[in-house]
Amino acid sequence: MSDLVSIFLHLLLFKLVAPVTFRHHRYDDLVRMLYKVHNECPHITRVYSIGRSVKGRHLYVLEFSDYPGIHEPLEPEVKYVGNMHGNEVLGRELLLQLSEFLCEEFRNRNQRIVRLVEDTRIHIMPSMNPDGYEVAAAAQERDISGYLVGRNNANGVDLNRNFPDLNTYIYYNEKNGGPNHHLPLPDNWKSQVEPETQAVIQWIRSFNFVLSANLHGGAVVANYPYDKSLGHRVRGFRRTANTPTPDDKLFQKLAKIYSYAHGWMHQGWNCGDYFPDGITNGASWYSLSKGMQDFNYLHTNCFEITLELSCDKFPLQGELQREWLGNREALIQFLEQVHQGIKGMVRDENYNNLADAVISVGGINHDVTSGAHGDYFRLLLPGTYTVTATAPGFDPETVSVTVGPAEPKLVNFQLKRSTPQAAPKRRIPNSGHRGRVLPKKVQPRAARKKETMMKQPQRGPA
Repeated sequence: MSDLVSIFLHLLLFKLVAPVTFRHHRYDDLVRMLYKVHNECPHITRVYSIGRSVKGRHLYVLEFSDYPGIHEPLEPEVKYVGNMHGNEVLGRELLLQLSEFLCEEFRNRNQRIVRLVEDTRIHIMPSMNPDGYEVAAAAQERDISGYLVGRNNANGVDLNRNFPDLNTYIYYNEKNGGPNHHLPLPDNWKSQVEPETQAVIQWIRSFNFVLSANLHGGAVVANYPYDKSLGHRVRGFRRTANTPTPDDKLFQKLAKIYSYAHGWMHQGWNCGDYFPDGITNGASWYSLSKGMQDFNYLHTNCFEITLELSCDKFPLQGELQREWLGNREALIQFLEQVHQGIKGMVRDENYNNLADAVISVGGINHDVTSGAHGDYFRLLLPGTYTVTATAPGFDPETVSVTVGPAEPKLVNFQLKRSTPQAAPKRRIPNSGHRGRVLPKKVQPRAARKKETMMKQPQRGPA
């Protein structure tokens, strides 16, 4: 009897969890898909919007966590963003498939997925440019060819050339000295960007993201920062030159993780291009200014790479299953990479959490900061590092840390408040001014003038 019950429950489970469907999803279909996944896994998901597109479409995000809507201290936040270019659609479909997969595997108690969801807060945005997608999809239905149809948003702006340019400042600071992280935005930045870009900037400033990938199409390669070359333009021509970040080796590893877990990216030869190991520094491929990838690294704690996933920007529906199978393992492995390096809490002597404390690693000229809850995350390769935590009004604390290849090392800091050193005041002898001794800088003007005249040497005849 128990076997019959087990079989019945098993069949019921598969009936409730709809089979994966490989097809393109217009905006209304996408929204229904996100809420369908949420309804199937309500205790580990949350659907929220970060804003609206030019045409008023929501920019939806599906969150996976064992406590949706809540940041758990020491639990890292990671994100995927798809369809930034409206006509590059594979990332959009892969992220919908990934959402369905995570929900179904969690319900089936796949321990790898259960551990990932319980230890990570995952944010999935299938489409950053829903307006552009609708234009591209309509063109496909009418069999209208065009490499750039639907690429831009409804205002005709390329969203991956629309973020504030912080590379110029970091290149200057690297040469002349200055901040190496969390570079400030211009005062009028909101007037310079599109609604979709503004929504994403406010989003990534609101969450302490640690790791991210931006999914594109038109090539097959994992691209890592910097995207903008040091000499972006020479006599009107864009200059391509390898332009590494201070975390170059780490970024190469992150890119290789995806490339080698992918079905064929690591082979190098794809779409008529060759990239060794299936990875490239963005600026060595072509120089790109005002991109989202570099902006994440220079303005927030987030390390982002760009994944070019298909030769065809709008692949046929019949190709989607093959693409999903080629990317599924890579998408999961990349999420797991957020669990490396060091993490910990920064507190004061009374165990109060300290937000915005700066975490510096010796030999790597890029710092990160603690979040609103006092926790920090620093992705690092295996090795031994000197790590320092600093905060205004507190003495810095420095420790030596050995990082292994597996789980992140827990390194907490407890900072002691600085003791103010009172500067000694210089005083002058009693000048007889009403019996008071005045500091020299507040001596009466008349007395100073008289004293000066008395000290001047008397000149003889010329």
